[in-house]
Amino acid sequence: MDSIREIVGATPQPAPLDMPAQNLKVAPQVQFRWQSLATFLARLITFPGALALTAYAGYQMYLIISVSDVTRLQWLLLVLYLLTFGWIALAATGAIAGLFFGHPKAAASSGAQPRGKTALLMPVYNEDPAATCSALLAMAEALITRQQQHWFEIFIISDSTDPDVWVKETAAVDMLRERLQGRISVWYRRRYMNTARKAGNVQDFVTRWGARYDYMIVLDADSLIAADTLTFMVREMDADPGCGILQTLPRLYAGKTLFARLQQFAGTLYGPVVAHGMTAWQGDDGNYWGHNAIIRVSAFASAAGLPVMSGPRPFGGHIMSHDFVEAALIRRAGWSVRMMPAQTGSWEESPPTLLDSAVRDRRWAQGNIQHLGVIPTRGMRWPNRMHMLIGVMSYIASPLWLAMMTVGLLISAQIATQGFEYFTDDFQLFPHWPVFDSQRMIMLFVFTMSVLLLPKLLGYLAGLFRRDVRSAMGPIRLTLSAALELFFSILFAPIFMMIHSRQVWEIIRGKDSGWSTQQRDTHGTDWGLLFKHHWFHTLVGISVLAGLVLLQNPLLYWMLPIITGLVLSIPLSALSGSKSFARMLAWLGLLRIPEEVSSAPEINDRDRYREEFQNVVDAVDVPLLLTDSEKASRHFNLAGERPVKRRGDPDMDAAGARLKLSDAADVSEVLAWMNRREKMALLNDTALFGLLAKLAQQGSNEGVA
Repeated sequence: MDSIREIVGATPQPAPLDMPAQNLKVAPQVQFRWQSLATFLARLITFPGALALTAYAGYQMYLIISVSDVTRLQWLLLVLYLLTFGWIALAATGAIAGLFFGHPKAAASSGAQPRGKTALLMPVYNEDPAATCSALLAMAEALITRQQQHWFEIFIISDSTDPDVWVKETAAVDMLRERLQGRISVWYRRRYMNTARKAGNVQDFVTRWGARYDYMIVLDADSLIAADTLTFMVREMDADPGCGILQTLPRLYAGKTLFARLQQFAGTLYGPVVAHGMTAWQGDDGNYWGHNAIIRVSAFASAAGLPVMSGPRPFGGHIMSHDFVEAALIRRAGWSVRMMPAQTGSWEESPPTLLDSAVRDRRWAQGNIQHLGVIPTRGMRWPNRMHMLIGVMSYIASPLWLAMMTVGLLISAQIATQGFEYFTDDFQLFPHWPVFDSQRMIMLFVFTMSVLLLPKLLGYLAGLFRRDVRSAMGPIRLTLSAALELFFSILFAPIFMMIHSRQVWEIIRGKDSGWSTQQRDTHGTDWGLLFKHHWFHTLVGISVLAGLVLLQNPLLYWMLPIITGLVLSIPLSALSGSKSFARMLAWLGLLRIPEEVSSAPEINDRDRYREEFQNVVDAVDVPLLLTDSEKASRHFNLAGERPVKRRGDPDMDAAGARLKLSDAADVSEVLAWMNRREKMALLNDTALFGLLAKLAQQGSNEGVA
């Protein structure tokens, strides 16, 4: 296409690093330094403490069911109770450990200048380009204001596959480059093949340009990090040459729906309690959450190459939840992986609705369960194995909880209908009935709820004394907000229990989650979609309610919160995406977070820049490129070169696009014929696009004639 001119500089000169896939069956020869006394004590509180609490609770449950001979269902109930209680006990003891030992000191002095060269690495996949580029511009401008820009470059690595998104993406990136020209370098690369998803995208960056950088700060499409935090992260890596990964604690912000505001309030109030607890017991054997973290590129390249797992999908194949594994492999190679939970200025966004959260959880559940094949890795530190087990348990807990409830209902129904196992294997005159110590059961229920709610209680008490939380709301509004969050958490919990249970069942059956774009905003309530996803939850709730009422079973009062959540799952799910209800709560000063009272400059700038980018990208589409050669030229410069095809292995998408172009009468017809992959080939090939331009010109000439 003659009108398209070359604009130099979409990517920097190659600076490759080798990133070999790690052998999980061979342990590297590494000497690890001793953990601190604080870490040892934190682990002593967390794990033996959780075991002691679980043993006590299990013994009390045994006393409850052993008033008479214990039946098989009662034994099963005891086992399920032990598993679920152990899960909540670990969270409680971790929170206690964090109170005393979860506050690590920074290694660098506050006045030190950054030394390493850092890439702000933004992987994107069919994301809103106005949102991603406005966040990057806000971070860049904040660095420039502080005269810290010389140590940073922006690198956007795209896996986008939607042609309508892609043309907007290149337009937004081009605008970002123009705004920062001569001040901060902005590079862009889109992969032609999306091998290994995000992990493969980052690996491709490292193997092509990794030697150019000392560090990379990996971002998500909704990430935002304050300039002071960016420089703090670099200074910490400079001061600790043995650190491979430094993870910040991202806070949720910018929520516009009820669900998002509940999540960000909970993250602000309770997130630090969990994070400090995790920091306390993990020490240098830390974890990585895939974003808002800084990574030493040389360590990542040498130690974090992911192997392809053997076996059928979804357990086999490329590792999906790569971040946990990358952290474990880097730690296995002798590098430390640390977390700084007290460092502020790190943000991300929450899914806007309950269903959007469930879609994200489906991918995470499969990735976490896949870690069962990674846990036996030779040389892996036990805290890293524990991170993976905790990740697995976060989804397995739901079917365990569901199974425990089902067993409890069966026992209650059999007692109520006197339809239980009348005689055991040993001859006896009277039936063998399950018997419970009801008074002890009430005491155990109170104890269990206390352990479950302990992290929330600690977060609430800490919030009363935190200056940033007090600036957002006083003690009365804080108390009301905490009660509101707890109320909706109780109602949402059984819905998530059912959703996660189904997801685990699908994964066990071998169903793959695929790779869908994360939804970051909602556009109204689709009642048909809500009914499709929640009709079974509603039916289960109504059935349990009817059965307990019919049997006049007192278990009804204990299960009322669970039944209510299930029966009302459709309206609750709709309410989770309500922006008007969220605005009303914000007007009342409820669920408020500190960022809503005193926003960081980066947040205000991001919102302002987003409107500017949105105006640009809204006007861009494929037909516009046909009439604006300058925009077409800039798009194709960023599009990069297509990979060279081997003989006998033609690009069938490009071939299909070419055939349809030769057969079409006008532009609208050929674009209607093409599928997404063919359109992507068209937008990645100047020769094909030239044929489309000729077709458009022919239509224009015929119109004039």
